[in-house]
Amino acid sequence: MSTELIGVLVLAAIFVLASVTGLNMGVLALAATFLLGVVWLGHPAKEVLAGFPSEMFVVLVAVTFLFGIARTNGTVDWLVHSVVRAAGHRVAVVPWLLFLLATLLCATGAASPAAVAIVAPIGITFAVRNGMSPLYAGLMAVNGAAAGSFAPTGILGGIVHSSLAANHLHVDGAALFGGTFAINLAAALITWLVFGRRRGTAPTRAKEAECTTSPDAAPDPAPEPAPHLAPHLAPAPVLGAEQVATLVAMVLLVLGTTVLSLDTGLFALTLAAALAVVFRSTAQRAAKEIAWPVVLLVCGIVTYIALLQKLGVVDSLGETIAAVGVPLLAALLICYVGGVVSAFASTTGILGALMPLAAPFLASGSIATTGLVIALASASTIVDASPFSTNGALVVANAPEPMRTQTYRGLLRWGAGVCVIAPGAAWLAFVVL
Repeated sequence: MSTELIGVLVLAAIFVLASVTGLNMGVLALAATFLLGVVWLGHPAKEVLAGFPSEMFVVLVAVTFLFGIARTNGTVDWLVHSVVRAAGHRVAVVPWLLFLLATLLCATGAASPAAVAIVAPIGITFAVRNGMSPLYAGLMAVNGAAAGSFAPTGILGGIVHSSLAANHLHVDGAALFGGTFAINLAAALITWLVFGRRRGTAPTRAKEAECTTSPDAAPDPAPEPAPHLAPHLAPAPVLGAEQVATLVAMVLLVLGTTVLSLDTGLFALTLAAALAVVFRSTAQRAAKEIAWPVVLLVCGIVTYIALLQKLGVVDSLGETIAAVGVPLLAALLICYVGGVVSAFASTTGILGALMPLAAPFLASGSIATTGLVIALASASTIVDASPFSTNGALVVANAPEPMRTQTYRGLLRWGAGVCVIAPGAAWLAFVVL
């Protein structure tokens, strides 16, 4: 039995064992990384741990700490109240504002995790306050980030264009942006159909989030939504020096990550540390907001996936695809490789690896360049809502503790669904039709 096959079987065993025992999947994945990489294959531990996603670790810790401070001192409450008033008290409008804001941030140069790190915590708090699923708000932010990432000024758009240019290929920039925006807008519409058309009253869900003792407990059936908030909207929280300082930090996070292209995790951690030095009592309480189980879960899985990549699993798939003689089938397989692998690994890295892989098919002229590139880009980013990607992990980490397990399982089901459906749909829409 080949090492690559053993690695894939071990990954399946990790999912099954975690589902049956309830153990943190990240713990099992790190143990499997050690047993397979160090004990079985004899690689040095330092080399095996090189796949640990340090950047993702810092992003998750920093963002949950910074917004934990903002939640603890009432800044997020003030922001949610302001968003509701700006939307004319129309609750149903706000998730679409989250989608557009995340799109705008990514289209103007922000990294996708940076946009989600800024938009999702506020949206999730709003959702919980108003009887909506935090999953709904989180998915709208993630879909919006993916929708804007392939603009000519977006980071992923630049990566695609440069990768193709290195292979003497060209793609229509407007078509790439329009196609990826359209498929993520469709995903947002499906998100609204699934999660956005039913909600309970805000007091009911707020009480549930505070009193639920089991994170697996299912919410009560939700009545039909009301188009407006209750007329007795609570007074806006008062802004003091601490809240103003926190707002300044959040604005600096937006400007630093979009205009100055600063690292999201390190900059957010620096801002959180500055607030913690000045407002120590709040920081001590906010430290409990850091979602350590989520950090362990995601970083453990990604470390194991990095080991599989090192073992050549993705390269083997690429060689298999290259041997396929039917261009349309090869294009479909490339889309599925991009979608499934990107759900667990870096979207940027996957696009950088798969664009050259697709180059021979594109150069042959048997497949339209723009269509396949749009399909591959769409398939590789629409799965960013997976709880094992940075964006999906940010959604889980910012959900209230009593709803975190429920949110994780919802994202897991959603991620599995889009991995199955989205690559084929993108291929059909942009390659076949």
